[in-house]
Amino acid sequence: MIALIQRVSEACVTVEGEVTGAIGQGLLVLLGVEQGDDEAKADKLLHKVSGYRIFSDENGKMNLNVSQVGGSLLVVSQFTLAADTGKGMRPSFSGGAHPADAERLYEYFVARARESGVPTETGRFAADMKVRLLNDGPVTFWLQV
Repeated sequence: MIALIQRVSEACVTVEGEVTGAIGQGLLVLLGVEQGDDEAKADKLLHKVSGYRIFSDENGKMNLNVSQVGGSLLVVSQFTLAADTGKGMRPSFSGGAHPADAERLYEYFVARARESGVPTETGRFAADMKVRLLNDGPVTFWLQV
């Protein structure tokens, strides 16, 4: 399971012109599900995402997590993160989870994020989404479990 996280001042996602999720300060989480991923991996990745200390403290050091700054999560499914780009000029998606499995784990990740108390917004699974963000820093990290 993969999360590309970006520290944002604001972010939103729209589907067919409708805003499905929007946040102020927080993390945009692009979530990719791979074959063999399960709830335990989703829990481990969520723990890492929500606890990752990438927000500045009073001394300007990255020492605070999203909860400590009162931030939110915007979780967007992103199957292309599971692409194999090692050969040729066209990505292969054979390592990605079957869509039904990916949707189930995406929904599980979102539900667990909400249960944790971090305000969580979403895109729409398998939709053609438009994501707009103001990356703060820029700060971007690739997390994989």
